[in-house]
Amino acid sequence: MAWFKRTDKGILTPTEAKREVPDGLWFKSPEGKIVHTRELKNNAYVVPEEDYHVRIGSKEYFEILFDNNEFKELDADMESADPLNFVDSKPYPKRIKESQAKVNLKDAVRSAYGKMDGIKIVIACMDFSFIGGSMGSVVGEKISRAIDHSIKTKTPFLMISRSGGARMMEAGLSLMQMAKTSAKLALLDQAKVPYISLLTDPTTGGVTASYAMLGDFNIAEPNSLIGFAGPRVIRETIGKDLPKGFQSAEFVLEHGFLDFIVDRRNLKSKLATLLRMLA
Repeated sequence: MAWFKRTDKGILTPTEAKREVPDGLWFKSPEGKIVHTRELKNNAYVVPEEDYHVRIGSKEYFEILFDNNEFKELDADMESADPLNFVDSKPYPKRIKESQAKVNLKDAVRSAYGKMDGIKIVIACMDFSFIGGSMGSVVGEKISRAIDHSIKTKTPFLMISRSGGARMMEAGLSLMQMAKTSAKLALLDQAKVPYISLLTDPTTGGVTASYAMLGDFNIAEPNSLIGFAGPRVIRETIGKDLPKGFQSAEFVLEHGFLDFIVDRRNLKSKLATLLRMLA
């Protein structure tokens, strides 16, 4: 595996993500503003005055969106297997177990159904803290089953994406999830059930190339990084400097790939209004 690890040059591929939500009493924004975490939580994890959107996970999104934080989780115990017996700097099963213990999640997506402002809804939300929000077989299967639940109950489906792309430890099996989830969304469309896709920071790789961009409405949080390949890869491929703000949500909106950008503090009311219009 020396070709993968590049041990001769000391290069390893990082797969562990930094903690998203601040775990101390105080949070310091990128511009240096100090905010108490209680105030941050009460402000939907958006830094007051700066409007900086702190990265959050499924736990926080469910608290924000589901009425009284009441919901029924779907497929809560589903875990990844190791079909390829994959080993990089450590065996894949060991990496899974360590990630589960570290962030208290089974995999990189959680799905649940409940009510949002009185409207029945199914929500699937990705967690970047679990191996960079990478899309593996479990992620694809849980999203597919959540879509099945939406079709069965005629309930709108909301997908909250935050991902580094396909999970390299599952290779082609990971890439297959792009086709599977896209096919499920086609069935959702045939059933005339609304699908809203929320892209958050960052949404990249195979996730962007599949379910994240297939919504009836594709929306995003401010200043989110949205793209397929990273800026460095694109720059080296085309041999040109990229425009300022390239791959920001605002840039993507300006070029017609998003319907609108929504502040997280207004997310629940905006989604509820949109779904009532569609109904």
